Amino acid sequence: LLLPGAEPFTDGWQIKEELDHQVDAVVDAGDAGTEPTTVVDWTEGAPEVVRVGAGDPSRFA
Repeated sequence: LLLPGAEPFTDGWQIKEELDHQVDAVVDAGDAGTEPTTVVDWTEGAPEVVRVGAGDPSRFA
């Protein structure tokens, strides 16, 4: 997780500590690393790739 002006959070406990008051759940899957992820926006009902990073976005094209 990367918040503006902050170092990346790579552990679930860091994310929970920072955002517990704003999110319903945090899934801790171990260290996430710092490579940006692919972001897919579903707000319009169909997927739109808004950032390409780790992960193959071809299934959303």
